[in-house]
Amino acid sequence: EDELQRLAFKDLTHPDHVADDLANVRRVYAGELALYKTEKRYIRKDGKIVWTFLTASPLWTAGQQPDYILAVIRDITARKNAEEKLVFSSKVFDNSIEGIVVTDAQGTILQVNPAFTKITGYRADEAIGRNPRILKSDKHPPTFYQDMWHQLMVNGQWAGEIWNRRKSGEAYPEWLTISVVKNPQGKTTNFVSIFHDISELVRQQAALEHQAQHDALTGLPNRLLINDRLAMALQKSKRSGAKLALLYLDLDNFKHINDAFGHAAGDNLLVELSKRLARQMRSGDTIARLGGDEFLILLSEIEQLSTVSLIAVRLLDCLKQPFYEGDIEFFVTGSIGVTVAPDDGCEAVTLVKNADVAMYRAKNLGRNNYQFFAPDLDVQAHRRVALEMRLRKALDNNDFELYYQPMVHIATGKIVGAEALVRWHNEGQVIPPGEFIPLAEDSGLILPLGKWVLSAAARQAKIWQEAGYKLGLSINISPRQFTGQDLVALLTEVLAETGLAPGQLYFEVTESMVMGDLAKAQRIMGALRELGTKFYLDDFGTGYSSLAYLKRLPIDGLKIDRSFIKDIVEDSDSK
Repeated sequence: EDELQRLAFKDLTHPDHVADDLANVRRVYAGELALYKTEKRYIRKDGKIVWTFLTASPLWTAGQQPDYILAVIRDITARKNAEEKLVFSSKVFDNSIEGIVVTDAQGTILQVNPAFTKITGYRADEAIGRNPRILKSDKHPPTFYQDMWHQLMVNGQWAGEIWNRRKSGEAYPEWLTISVVKNPQGKTTNFVSIFHDISELVRQQAALEHQAQHDALTGLPNRLLINDRLAMALQKSKRSGAKLALLYLDLDNFKHINDAFGHAAGDNLLVELSKRLARQMRSGDTIARLGGDEFLILLSEIEQLSTVSLIAVRLLDCLKQPFYEGDIEFFVTGSIGVTVAPDDGCEAVTLVKNADVAMYRAKNLGRNNYQFFAPDLDVQAHRRVALEMRLRKALDNNDFELYYQPMVHIATGKIVGAEALVRWHNEGQVIPPGEFIPLAEDSGLILPLGKWVLSAAARQAKIWQEAGYKLGLSINISPRQFTGQDLVALLTEVLAETGLAPGQLYFEVTESMVMGDLAKAQRIMGALRELGTKFYLDDFGTGYSSLAYLKRLPIDGLKIDRSFIKDIVEDSDSK
């Protein structure tokens, strides 16, 4: 009490109220107010703020003006805090971006906030008094809601993703939290639901999943997705006893198209090809791009192998129509390997390997055909892998040798040149070029092998030159060398190293190599011609066989394919 007596009222009053208090005191003293009431804050001795309800009345002892003011103060801090919480809750309720629904214990809607209306399309007056079932989408089975209510009753809360339906009829996904509200006696009085629309999030997740499971270029399923579908198809096959087939399709010489026309043209071809292949599929089948020019086709529930053959033929036939890059028309073919489960295996890895093996069998048989897997093909595949490993080592171990086939002038019988033919000596055996050259082409080893052949042939030509022989030496150039290797730089390097005089080397090229991109072929051959190189057109008659383009290329000679002359004497059609 003695502490209070030493203080003025403004020492205890919150600064926000001092001015109003002084004004009201003046009015009391002036007789303008008989009393005044107000809610104000005081500062306690410990520095805490306390809300009070103040009633101030004047007291007279004598005279015209009051001598004292009687103040009665009641602590209303608890009520003010409760009011502030209510105001805050109301603001949160009204301004929340999440929809809020309050129901009674029977599920009748009592209150909704503006976000509810924005998300669902239902105004407050359309929702209040009704059951939240008005939002039901029918996308969930009854067991879903049974589990929800069981958790709600046991745990007092449920949270999860749910599909609901807007007033417009559009179904949408939302993240919903439902909480039980109980009174002090533990009886359920209300349910409060808070939700937000996650449509955009679901769309983004779906887009990411699609990207992860589909090829970016063609939009087809990728290796990950078809492996998943193959695993499920195998499980279904085991239960039902039905067969399934896996087809491995690889384009023939696709790299030549990339080299001749550029990767953009190759990509355009793959996109168009994917559309054609997809049109050949049955409902329920899957076609996937594994990468590059490789495709895997899953045919489920096969009753007859003839169905598989029919689809394989359709796939090859759809390639027969030309592809276009601008005004350029070109054709591609494909090779297909086929494997059947459970006949050829019951494991996904085994089936993919078997289909791949059968595909290489199709390529070895001339390409542009399909082959079913057979156990002996697995042995051949292992031999092919082992052969490729030995081929790589052979380049390091210098296991190759050049043989020289003479070129003889028919009229004089004089040797005028030779053709360099590469042979591979491996473990005491000579591997036929027909076996390792295609392997070198497919694996890319043809480039270092071709460089070795050119260097070795040039050294031999230099030896003949120094011995006084004027012999031209012919070297076969592979398609990958012609377009994928800088032949001009390589030849310049070889001529400098060996000192071989220009004009001694002939390069043998095929029609398909130079006709893929005639302008590019002209540039390459023109640059090589400046280094003294001459050209033979190999296997003339088996490809385009057009004399019209010969004058556009620096061709020095034609090598007629032996199929045209081997029976020229006996065959009446050849006479």
